[in-house]
Amino acid sequence: MSQYAKLLAVIDPEQKQQVSLSRALEIAQKTGASITAFLTIYDFSYEMTTMLSVDEREAMRQAVVDDRTEWLTQLVTQEITDSSISVDVKVVWNNRPYESIIYDVIDHHYDLVVKGTQSHDDLKSMLFTPTDWHLLRKCPVPVLLVKDHDWPEDGQIIAAVNVGTEDEAHAQLNHKVTNIAQSFADLLNGTVHLVNSYPGTPVNIAIEIPEFDPQGYNESVKNFHLETMQKHAIQHSVPDAQCHVKEGLPEDVIPAIASQIDAELVVIGTVGRIGISAALIGNTAEHVIDALRCDVLAVKPDGFECPIRR
Repeated sequence: MSQYAKLLAVIDPEQKQQVSLSRALEIAQKTGASITAFLTIYDFSYEMTTMLSVDEREAMRQAVVDDRTEWLTQLVTQEITDSSISVDVKVVWNNRPYESIIYDVIDHHYDLVVKGTQSHDDLKSMLFTPTDWHLLRKCPVPVLLVKDHDWPEDGQIIAAVNVGTEDEAHAQLNHKVTNIAQSFADLLNGTVHLVNSYPGTPVNIAIEIPEFDPQGYNESVKNFHLETMQKHAIQHSVPDAQCHVKEGLPEDVIPAIASQIDAELVVIGTVGRIGISAALIGNTAEHVIDALRCDVLAVKPDGFECPIRR
């Protein structure tokens, strides 16, 4: 966990419980990491003050920033129970929270962004804001989305992998996801599970080609994924009992296994598609994340280029 020495905890003033700060403090207590409690604010009434002088507008803006800084400082002081943990406070004026977060990550070289999510009581799942999705797609460092629950010792950590791929970049991402899952398992004295889904027989092929053997095809695909999973597991010293290879879509299989083993955290790689490609093709990781009921750590592949620039 030494790779996460600087944490950025995103504060949500609309929430009573700042789960991002609580989780960041929990990580810092175990690792010695430093924390910055980060709040983005913007008062849209500011847009209506153009008749004021530049100095008057700046004084108004600064008054709001100072007020929120005082509030955040008091909040952090109340939350800290370990005096050895270093927590800074930062309030930024910006009407696009995700941009201000990413700017600060780039400028100050944070290793991990920790952000709370809202809970949907009826669905027992997480509700994501536009800021969450922007961070998942564009943030250059891992993003930990957390719910309001404890991280117990002996927790179950899932590394969501795609071992059936022959693409080198995806294979490297599999190793990165697994290594990070193991580092969090070490942090929690927990257990790593590898989860991989594989597609079933395409219905149209079975219908259009009479001599096609769907059962044999399914068995062949299953065996291929089992073999590649075993190779990946051996590389990372993960026992067979903690490897899960299931037929189905990732957005169905991964949440189902997470629920079955009562996972505390799912680590998943995301390629961070943006723009038209994201709208037309979608992002498998986002579909998976949307269906999960536990904490999620989204990891970008090596070489990812952040689309946000100063």
